[in-house]
Amino acid sequence: MQSHRTLPQSWDAICSLKDGDIPLLRAALLIARDEYPDLDILRYETEASDFERQLRRDVDEAAPSHYQLAEVNRFLFEELGFSGNDDDYYDPRNSYLNEVFDRRLGIPISLGLIQLDIGHRLGMPLEGVSFPGHFLIRMPMEDGILVLDPYSGGRSIDVDELRQRVKPHIGGQDVDDADLLKLLAPASRRSILLRMLRNLKGLYNQREAWDKALRCSDRMLSLDPSVDEELRDRGQLYLKVGHVDAARRDLAEYLERQADADDADEIRDALIEASSGRVSIN
Repeated sequence: MQSHRTLPQSWDAICSLKDGDIPLLRAALLIARDEYPDLDILRYETEASDFERQLRRDVDEAAPSHYQLAEVNRFLFEELGFSGNDDDYYDPRNSYLNEVFDRRLGIPISLGLIQLDIGHRLGMPLEGVSFPGHFLIRMPMEDGILVLDPYSGGRSIDVDELRQRVKPHIGGQDVDDADLLKLLAPASRRSILLRMLRNLKGLYNQREAWDKALRCSDRMLSLDPSVDEELRDRGQLYLKVGHVDAARRDLAEYLERQADADDADEIRDALIEASSGRVSIN
């Protein structure tokens, strides 16, 4: 693991890194600082380092690797008490890492990110999986992969359950082995952060907290400027908060990229209204 001094200090610095060099915990804490400007990132990184120190001997003594993983799960989900927030799943605090550390409550991706971070500190080859519905964790094994659910105490999930979980997301159809393996492919670090931001953006859109949804959209485009739909969404959010010039730029660029998109006419109408000054903000 990098030392605190060598870790990137800003979101722009995070975005400039190669995917494999992105420090997930630091990046997630920088996202949380949007909501909590006084957040002490070093405090939570030190707490994660303390977790590693407490676990190191037990993990080093455990073998083979699935026993080591059992030690990590026991420590995080039993001893420390991290768990899924069943009572208020859609509370935005479940997505902010400082709150997850403090309250020991989260959703699959925030709990999974902590599990990944601790695993990586201990030299374990854990990987994130952007599975439909819920974020999962995988670990390569000699005879295949072990798939884990961080929302349910890190328990392993068998093939039959994975098939059932994916069905609602593909029209109720059965998924074959090849397609299931594709769905279980390791997620890039950028895609993990994008999924976290997308979750937050959706929550804030539902609450009509347009300024907070906008900052999520802006961070997503910093991570991956190629996502045309996100450029469109940011333009629409700019309109909702009254930043008309910025909205015009985004919507015009979206139409340049996606002139034949299904919503192109709708976006053209919004752009015409924005350019004429007749913008309805609601």
